[in-house]
Amino acid sequence: MFDTPFDTRDDRLHEPESSDFYEVDVAHEEPGEPEEKQPRSRRWIALTAIILVLALAWYFLRGSEAAPAAPPAPSVTVATPLQREVTEWDEFIGRFEASRSVEVRPRVSGQVTAVHFTDGQFVRAGDLLFTIDPRPYRASLAEAQARVASASSALELSRSNLDRAQRLVEDDAIAGTEIDRLQAEVRANEAALAAAQAQVNSRSLDVEFTAVRAPISGRISDRRVDPGNLVAAGNGQSATLLTTINSVDPIYFSFDGSEGMFLKARREGLDKAAPVEIRLQDEADYRWTGSLDFTDNALDERSGTIRARAVIANPDGFLAPGLFGNMRMATGGTSEALLVPDTAVTTDQTRKLLLVVDEEGTVAAREVELGPLANGLRVIRSGLEPTDRVVIQGVQMAIPGQKVRPEEGQIAAASRTSRPQAEREAALAASATIVD
Repeated sequence: MFDTPFDTRDDRLHEPESSDFYEVDVAHEEPGEPEEKQPRSRRWIALTAIILVLALAWYFLRGSEAAPAAPPAPSVTVATPLQREVTEWDEFIGRFEASRSVEVRPRVSGQVTAVHFTDGQFVRAGDLLFTIDPRPYRASLAEAQARVASASSALELSRSNLDRAQRLVEDDAIAGTEIDRLQAEVRANEAALAAAQAQVNSRSLDVEFTAVRAPISGRISDRRVDPGNLVAAGNGQSATLLTTINSVDPIYFSFDGSEGMFLKARREGLDKAAPVEIRLQDEADYRWTGSLDFTDNALDERSGTIRARAVIANPDGFLAPGLFGNMRMATGGTSEALLVPDTAVTTDQTRKLLLVVDEEGTVAAREVELGPLANGLRVIRSGLEPTDRVVIQGVQMAIPGQKVRPEEGQIAAASRTSRPQAEREAALAASATIVD
């Protein structure tokens, strides 16, 4: 009744095919084409199947492979900490200063006629250094001496007149006012004589000052004025500078200490006469010894430090003012300490750690409190036991909680002379030595 697509399709199927259509279809069919496409498609299907089989086999068989062997435990060197008595020091950097320093300046003016020293030599107090032309001052001295003679003569005359007048008093032959006048004249002449004698002393000093002598013993600098030049006397800096002298035996070592060091020294009674040791920049040992001599009476408000000074014997004059030195002062006394190589210490943020190995070869981390360096070894204040086996070599391969193969080693203190220069320069933070 109704035509549907399905009805149309069924009608077409039941209709007899026309011979024209059949002939045309047969005419366009190529007999050899199906036979060529069929084997090619079969090959692709077979290849795909083989690949899938191989992929599945690899996927399922890879889990059954044997697991790789575990790597061997790393080898590290362990040793128990070294136990020694150490002396703790406080370290300072300072500069040597002359115990006394004098600027030699003339006390009279005139022409320099001679220089009596060699530049840089040692001189003793009283040695002649310069000569200033004394002739003008000798002439002034002679004039002052003449005034003394004149004043002395006038005094003798006035005394004679007074004696004669006093003999006339008994006979009432002279007035009392005349006696008073003669007595006043005697006193005036006595004062004039004293003034003339003082003038002679002053002129004598001027003549003496024409010979410029060393006021102290020490090493003299170079001459600042050559013979033939005029020099001027004066007060302080206004006078001509001739040379300088530094007294270097003993010599001072000045340094600045922190407020904490100052309080520590005060509480331990080390603020005076405390022993000190000093080494120079090119020295490995602290060969210069002395004692604390002076501590300032106030701290510097700007830096929070206090100035202090030690006195050092320098009989051969080797130490010179201006040299830098590293000073240490014993403040902690002598105590028993545990020491390990500084390279064994590791850092975890703000914590200092040592790696130790137990009897089963398991690594553990110990938090420790560090002390100063002593002969190349680090003092451990707390956190370590004398029986602990510390990893001293192979620290980078030891991981806490993992196994290692420990090999026994030994910790030995390095001699101070065998330490490299870089380590000696970095030892400014060190403040301990091992007691032999």
